[in-house]
Amino acid sequence: MSIIYKNKRLSSSRVILLGFFGVIVLGTVLLMLPCSKAGAGGASFLDALFTATSAVCVTGLITNDTATYWTGFGQAVILCLIQIGGLGVITIAVFITKLSGRKIGLMQRSIMQESIAAPQMGGIVRMTGFILKTVAVIELAGAAAFLPVMIPQFGVLKGIWYSLFHSISAFCNAGFDLMGVRTQYSSLTFYTGNVLVNVVAMALIVVGGIGFLTWDDVKRNRLHLRRYRMQSKVVLAVTCALIVLPAVYFYFREFSMPVWEGMTVKERVLASFFQSVTTRTAGFNTVDLASLTESGQMIMILLMLIGGSPGSTAGGMKVTTFAVLFATAIAVFKRRPNAHIFGRRIPNDTAHYAATVLVLYMSLFLAGGIFISCAENMAILPALFEAGSAIATVGVTLGITPGLCAASKVVLIILMFLGRVGGMTIVYAALSAKHPYVSEFPQEKIMVG
Repeated sequence: MSIIYKNKRLSSSRVILLGFFGVIVLGTVLLMLPCSKAGAGGASFLDALFTATSAVCVTGLITNDTATYWTGFGQAVILCLIQIGGLGVITIAVFITKLSGRKIGLMQRSIMQESIAAPQMGGIVRMTGFILKTVAVIELAGAAAFLPVMIPQFGVLKGIWYSLFHSISAFCNAGFDLMGVRTQYSSLTFYTGNVLVNVVAMALIVVGGIGFLTWDDVKRNRLHLRRYRMQSKVVLAVTCALIVLPAVYFYFREFSMPVWEGMTVKERVLASFFQSVTTRTAGFNTVDLASLTESGQMIMILLMLIGGSPGSTAGGMKVTTFAVLFATAIAVFKRRPNAHIFGRRIPNDTAHYAATVLVLYMSLFLAGGIFISCAENMAILPALFEAGSAIATVGVTLGITPGLCAASKVVLIILMFLGRVGGMTIVYAALSAKHPYVSEFPQEKIMVG
């Protein structure tokens, strides 16, 4: 990493891009080793590449069942890739640099700032230490909470391993699971009514998805919400709304359908909240998503595209982008020059950026879904569901990913990579040269809407 840092021709966006790409390549090589795959021979290049990309991009889409296809070594490789992808390649690199005693220069700090979406460079090294300590505490606590369920079912050693694996996977919003030992590709469907598993998994997903800056606000200001950054207030408010409102829909509409008549009230409540939480961008599921109505699947697609928070382990367009777009629409309705959120004015540049992110994600999402639909000769909604799950790095699936052709899998790989590093990071990496504009074109109005 120090070589990359010293090369001034590489922008922060390119360093982030190359960092993720390098880890994916390394993960692919390790997963192709015969010791990574159960049975004779090693995994194919495409399967290894798909799994490594999904793990580093904390997505959770898989072409082979994680528990039965990969050995213990292969599962450990996947877990390491998830941890690196969840924390961010740059965060890990800066931590190693700090641990080795070397000085962290302005270039490294600048890249770290962009990597975790920090508003300023000051205190960025302190933030790195805070992130790593907090992550370690939360993941170990999550693993300990899973133990009472996992040890009685799988024994001591395997129970500890399963608890740690699912805690890290949930916190990093990855969605990888080892429950294929029961039934392949079953995810957490055997725990639909288990309160402990549901609550712990949902708590880890939410905490991992609200973002490092929000954690810092909570640590500094506790319950003094007025002292929080506006971004933290937006993240917490929108996150709560996007958990509760869809859960109400799932409970009164989806899980009241005849196909779910065998569920108890407790299972309906847990399933409603879990599907609302996991769609933002965890990848686990406690029910068969293919049994949901098309309306329910479409709502899940929209939730996936919105995603989590900036500087978090989650993907998607981010809740702040959604909030800015919504506030901008209200400002236009009221004929205001700027959007307002929590008594603060949002710069027009931020609104332009949010609109650009929306167009970029929707373009990739629709293009990927249409391609898969045409290549597989399938209905458009399942194809859009898988494409949305990939670009938003969610990992929930209708079960069609393992059966896709090579071309469709490559499309999903590209979508997962773009979704994790960020579409705008790709654009900035490709167009990093600064061109000063000394003149402007004549202005002319165009009617819209």
